[in-house]
This record gives sequence, structure tokens and C-alpha cells, in this order.
Amino acid sequence: MTNTDSSNIINHEGIVLSNDGNTVIISISSASACSGCNAEGSCNLSGQDEKIIEVHGKYNVKSGEQVTILMKQSMGYLALFLGYLFPLIAVVIVLLAMISMKVPELFAGSLSLAILLPYYIVLFFLKKRINKKFTFTLKV
Repeated sequence: MTNTDSSNIINHEGIVLSNDGNTVIISISSASACSGCNAEGSCNLSGQDEKIIEVHGKYNVKSGEQVTILMKQSMGYLALFLGYLFPLIAVVIVLLAMISMKVPELFAGSLSLAILLPYYIVLFFLKKRINKKFTFTLKV
């Protein structure tokens, strides 16, 4: 993954799996930092994740072709906020509120963690709406 500073665009190489005319399905591989190590074959820590990305639009690409996926850097920040920062802030706020009300620590800690369940359920039901904000384009 590379970032071009001048236009705040994140690039990632991928391989086209299919193209139905309106949507291109692309596979991108994210190798771990230790994938080039000599002990990779005998180490359980090394790995490679494959992610499937849908790019909407009409592109003249074929299966097996290598392409570059482009995404605005601001979308990465939004994903970071929704997935990590907001839940952390919610847990800390609930925990501090419970402690300030002299609630026992075990109950306060449990309730502050339990607040994550409705948050992620709401995210699940808003998945389609959120996915509309995360748009990818292709550079052939």
C-alpha cells in the first residue's frame, strides 16, 4: 500500500477476479511484515491476508489482470474512527460516568464493555449506508 502525499490518495495493487460490467471484484493481498523472513516456512506468526474489494463502475478489465485500487485517505480515517476511536471513547465515558456515580468497579467495567454490543449491532444494521461512503476507483 502506498500513499501519494500530493493528492491524499491511497493506492493498493490487486488482481481482478471478475467483472460483470457494473462491478469489478478485486483480490488484494496484505502480506505481514515478516513474510520475507528466512524462517517464514517454520514460523506460525507469518501470514498473508487476502481481501476482496468490490469496485462499482464500468471498467474495461478482465479476470487475472493486475490493477491499482485508489481510495481517498479521508475514508481511511473514517474507518479508523468508526472501528476503533469511537468505541474507545464510548467505553471510557461510560466507565468514568459509572465510577463517578460510585457504582462498584466490576459492574462499571462490565457495563462499559457491554456498551460495545449495541454499538456494533447498530453498525451492522447501517452497513449498507456506511458502505456507500467508502468508494473505490480503479487505475488500470
